[in-house]
Amino acid sequence: MNLRIPFLNKPPVVPVIRLQGAITTGGRLGSGLNDATLAPIIDKAFRMKPAAVALAINSPGGSPVQSSLIAARIRRLAAEKGVHVHAFVEDVAASGGYWLACAADDIWVDDSSILGSIGVIFASFGFPEFLARHGIERRVITAGKSKSLADPFQPAKPEDEARLRALQEPIHQAFIAHVKARRGARLDQSADLFNADVWVGQQAVDLGLADGVAHMVPKLKSLYGDKTRFVPMGQKRGLIARLTGRAMASAVAEVEDRAAFARFGL
Repeated sequence: MNLRIPFLNKPPVVPVIRLQGAITTGGRLGSGLNDATLAPIIDKAFRMKPAAVALAINSPGGSPVQSSLIAARIRRLAAEKGVHVHAFVEDVAASGGYWLACAADDIWVDDSSILGSIGVIFASFGFPEFLARHGIERRVITAGKSKSLADPFQPAKPEDEARLRALQEPIHQAFIAHVKARRGARLDQSADLFNADVWVGQQAVDLGLADGVAHMVPKLKSLYGDKTRFVPMGQKRGLIARLTGRAMASAVAEVEDRAAFARFGL
């Protein structure tokens, strides 16, 4: 005789990993998204024997290396544990943010979400006229002709631009390869998807950059049942850490985040 014991039938669990903000190298304490910071969170999510793992993504991008490391970690654990990964894009998943979204098996968006920007950017400033106007002389001595590449205190040089483009191209190709590997035949083969353009909501779905318009809770309940339990995953910080040294780093990170999001009108 088979006995059904209700309290032993646990509801499906879906850990929710929030990927919010710019993707950084992790140089500042407690700021940005990077592999070192996210590793314990991602590892814990996949150890929970979940029905699935959800990524809540709201990122304008950042470091291509950290984007690759985070995405690779998610894919490695998903394969090891046999767990399906869903990405839900909020305001934006652009550049490195879209790299992270492609770590999921499917990508869901809001009607107004911005996706794409599959490209690589280098941005700087130039101050040579300011220095000359104030009688300031820039003195640079290097061993190796490329050591002062794109020096902001010197006039722009065609050879520097060519060198930077040569550095960007393999990174761009790695990004394209990742998107193609993850999205495959779902991508619109006739569209120019890799020129760093961005698309909104249903446009991204029509091009195969996303799988549909849907919000996290109703979508996952439709897939795993109304009793699905969502577990937010995030860093836990002590009271002292929140009130002291991290405050300034967080303020600086907020300014940089706002600048990054502003590129998309957000």
